[in-house]
Amino acid sequence: MAEIAADGLPAPARKASLRTVVAASSLGATFEWYDFFVFGSLTQVISRTFFSGLNETAGYIAALALFGAGFAFRPIGALAFGGIGDRLGRKGAFLVTVALMGGATVAIGLLPSYATAGVIAPILLLLMRILQGFALGGEYGGAAIYVAEHAPAGARGRSTSWVQTAAAFGLFAALLVILVTRLVLGKVFGPTAFDAWGWRIPFLVSAGLLAVSVFMRMTLTESPAFEAMKAQGAISKAPYSEAFGQWGNLRFVLLALVAVMFAQGAVWYTTFFYAQTFMEKFLKVEPATINGLMMAVVALSAPLYVLFGWLSDKVGRKPVMLFGMTLMLAAYFPGFHMLARTLNPALAEAQARSPATVIADPADCSVQFDPVGKAAFTSSCDIAKSVLANAGVSYVNQAGAPGELAMVRVGMATIPSLDARGLPKDVAKAIKASVEAKVKAGLARAGYPAKVDPKRMNLPGAFAVMAVFAIAATGLFGPIAAFLVELFPTRIRYTALSLPYHIGTGWVGGFVPFTAFAIVASVGNIYAGLWYPFAFTALSVVTCLFLVPETKTRALDG
Repeated sequence: MAEIAADGLPAPARKASLRTVVAASSLGATFEWYDFFVFGSLTQVISRTFFSGLNETAGYIAALALFGAGFAFRPIGALAFGGIGDRLGRKGAFLVTVALMGGATVAIGLLPSYATAGVIAPILLLLMRILQGFALGGEYGGAAIYVAEHAPAGARGRSTSWVQTAAAFGLFAALLVILVTRLVLGKVFGPTAFDAWGWRIPFLVSAGLLAVSVFMRMTLTESPAFEAMKAQGAISKAPYSEAFGQWGNLRFVLLALVAVMFAQGAVWYTTFFYAQTFMEKFLKVEPATINGLMMAVVALSAPLYVLFGWLSDKVGRKPVMLFGMTLMLAAYFPGFHMLARTLNPALAEAQARSPATVIADPADCSVQFDPVGKAAFTSSCDIAKSVLANAGVSYVNQAGAPGELAMVRVGMATIPSLDARGLPKDVAKAIKASVEAKVKAGLARAGYPAKVDPKRMNLPGAFAVMAVFAIAATGLFGPIAAFLVELFPTRIRYTALSLPYHIGTGWVGGFVPFTAFAIVASVGNIYAGLWYPFAFTALSVVTCLFLVPETKTRALDG
């Protein structure tokens, strides 16, 4: 048996300094998050490139769904790599994840477009997203556990919080590369170059990041806690059945999921992703402006992860996490209303002064949600609603007389819609275009802006709103790695930790942009989509307050 030190860990395992362990783990995670976030930040371009066969709203929803699909496979990757990490070691598991993630990202930059290859293009894109999600499912647990099992007991929150900053650095790098590429290509090749082919460059940059990531992780040794467990012959032979088949462990898996990870997924992805969708699609803010604003917010967030991780070492994980989720719960609706008033005040003023109403026979209306692009939306009600949804304008519904054509009321003006059911596609398209032209003209007369006015934008005000969101997200996320590592025993830690984390961030968080936008398209209110993250956050606040134990004093050798 290996020589055992006073803290119960094998003496030879302490080859790498804590600083080296944290740097290698965090930088590797940063590169993986970069790969994942490039896609999320280019949703609008990807929807036009790979879903050009769908209408505008359907294509955008499909691209958001594809972004979410990568997250959907994260729990599967968590199970696969969790079992490897608990039986064979932490290092090998997350070395494989970074190679798989980097390869899939580079491949996306080489895929043909829908115009070139037809339906095979989105299918290949879906497969790459699945590989990305599968790889990322094994990344977080490995990096968090590896750092925590090297860190001293009184500094686990601070040490593991650097793994959390990897998400901020990865997102910042993605936004920076996209912004620089967009600006350079715009000056050299013209304004259409980035959308035509330049969007591929941020994906291809991942090849260099992949090489650095693999090299750094190959220099690491195994986790000392795992080596101690291996030396004592205590490695789990069946981590899945232990983690999920024994109530003593399963209850903590469920508690971590509902009381913490539901809120984490909702809060973090609303802050850093749905906010971008909201600003671009509904507030009509230019992508370059959004990128600049988000880069400033992400830069602000980076030290906050470490601050809140350090604070959790002092006062406990639970109160810090509760602070973050409660702050966001209070900020969801007033914060997004404030974004509208600061970034596009003309829109907010027009909606208050001349609200839009769709007056229609309820039997004539369909749900404005078509992720596969098969619905025609050719009734008079559907045409009216789809025109407003595509314009990013909130509206309310009012029941009309049975059998009568729908109307759009903007302020005091009323614009009749038309019915195109049963007509040839080209005729239906022309009818819809005529209604759209009339509705847009009515919106313009009522003061609805076609695009944002840069002179009236209050960017410092918008930054202040986003800063509140960032404080909430980092307050919740900063201590999470230490909390999850401390919650589970060493034998099954990788498996038990990874599954709730990736269900929360993958299934709840990853689908925030898709689900929230779909709700808006269905209901008509641009703020209605916020009920999705609000509900998950509220559930976590209640369960965390009453059921979550404090973990900061727990030992990691159990």
